Amino acid sequence: MPDSRRLGRWALNGAAGLAFLYILIPLIFVTWLSVYAQEIPSYPPEGYSLRWYGAGIANDRFLSAFWTSTQVGVIATLIGLAVALPAALALNRYKFFLNGAISNLLLMPLIVPGIVLGFALYVFQVETEIATGLPIIGSFWGIVFGHVLLVIPWTVRLILASLAGFDRTLEEAAQNLGADRLTTFRRVTVPSILPGIVAGCLFGFVSSFGNLEVSLFLVAPGQTTLPIAILQYLEWRIDPSVAAVSVMQIAVIAVALLVTDRFVKISRVV
Repeated sequence: MPDSRRLGRWALNGAAGLAFLYILIPLIFVTWLSVYAQEIPSYPPEGYSLRWYGAGIANDRFLSAFWTSTQVGVIATLIGLAVALPAALALNRYKFFLNGAISNLLLMPLIVPGIVLGFALYVFQVETEIATGLPIIGSFWGIVFGHVLLVIPWTVRLILASLAGFDRTLEEAAQNLGADRLTTFRRVTVPSILPGIVAGCLFGFVSSFGNLEVSLFLVAPGQTTLPIAILQYLEWRIDPSVAAVSVMQIAVIAVALLVTDRFVKISRVV
């Protein structure tokens, strides 16, 4: 008879397997729907085809939204990195009475619901445009500004994870050998924490690329990101091309996450 410890391990593995299956069920059904042959989804399927992937790629609305999401994600990631890197270095190396408050403030976008964050950003941009006269509402840079707030928390968190294992005696050795602070930072510090920087950029891009809630409040008419384009398409038509586009979007995000995990284990920061 198996002992209680083995039974407990089997029960834990079984519960974990059921949880993973429950999480993956939507992805399984979306992938299955994307290869239906008929235009109107019905069960059982009349056959299977990959033509909906070609239809999704050939759709100008989806292509335009894809490039908009990519551009917003890349620019927001670069700006977020410019803010997150010095912030992470300061939080790691200097201990002051506002250290905890600043750390919590940088991670706040992860806590605030996306709808609340998007509405707050919209109100802020409206008030800013009224006060300054700058054309912010519905502009490309207005969307980028909102997505920067999505990028910063993950980038800070991943860079801090790399800094936690960084040996600062390497910097002291470089300075003792005649290197100034800038050279030390460029040739010693950055290469040592480069995995965290790359992982932070990738994870930040993923959070921006797949965001729907914030983008809904900030886009202008005729300017959409990929998640919004999928939502708008579903308002008028339901066919497997939407499922195909969704699968391709999931594939892009999955590849980015796998690359991220090669640099910094995601389990260390989430």
